Amino acid sequence: MAPQQREPSYLALYRSGELARRTAKAVQLLGRCHLCPRVCRADRLRGERGDCRAGRRATVYSFHPHFGEEAPLVGRGGSGTIFFSHCNLECLFCQNWEISHLGQGEEVAAEALADMMLHLQASGCHNVNLVSPSHVVAQILEALFVAAGRGLRLPLVYNSGGYDALPALRLLDGVVDIYMPDMKYADAAVAQEFSGVRSYPPVNRAALKEMHRQVGDLVLDDRGVAVRGLLVRHLVLPHGLAGTAEVVRFLAEQISPRTYLNVMAQYHPCYRAVGHPLLGRRLTAAEYEAALAATMICGMQRLDRPFLR
Repeated sequence: MAPQQREPSYLALYRSGELARRTAKAVQLLGRCHLCPRVCRADRLRGERGDCRAGRRATVYSFHPHFGEEAPLVGRGGSGTIFFSHCNLECLFCQNWEISHLGQGEEVAAEALADMMLHLQASGCHNVNLVSPSHVVAQILEALFVAAGRGLRLPLVYNSGGYDALPALRLLDGVVDIYMPDMKYADAAVAQEFSGVRSYPPVNRAALKEMHRQVGDLVLDDRGVAVRGLLVRHLVLPHGLAGTAEVVRFLAEQISPRTYLNVMAQYHPCYRAVGHPLLGRRLTAAEYEAALAATMICGMQRLDRPFLR
């Protein structure tokens, strides 16, 4: 691990005026919203709710230092998470369904969201971790512009469900230093049945290619803390429904075998998955071991492998 001492990418854009231009463009796109792949065309500037159930302002459920994220994000000071309410996916097994589906939280203006970012920095966090950001890219950019002018110096983590639109990601080029998307499914029919979006696999793969183009493989500083790059999360589902072998083959062959990959074992039935004929039980040890074996076969070199509980 080579020592890394660098300022976050967005500061150069802030000083050049480009961050202001990106922010204005993102806000404009809210008028007939197509900042996510659903392209619902809701006029969120006038208060209409999109398919994501969000309007003009972002809704925040909570913000705090988080010590349960991946080790390169947590370090010693924690990852400064901001949990956004609502979501552009409709996962039957969502573990945060009260936030994502019911929208619990408080609507906030850009200045209040900027205050949260600065509070996390003052708390000693290593980054600002934007959880479920895909439907609030414009609001994040508005807040970032304010926070950068007030001294924010932490890298941004874009922690998404992986259903991200290329126009939005291109607005974030040079803004986000660390991308952490999910790769939920390899099969379109499975994605439709369990998350309500048949286009998930191709959209997800195009998004990961763009994210990796922007930031490359994960880079750590001399403390082992992430400063830039791509981390990927893959939740192993019962009955092989996530298509793990195909997911990791894509990562190895079309992204990079050095992609930092968290093969997640903690699936348990939540929300509408309780009692479901396929999703209504926990993962077995054999299913998780089979998923790990697939990553070994594909030659993935940087794995985060939690124990199955």
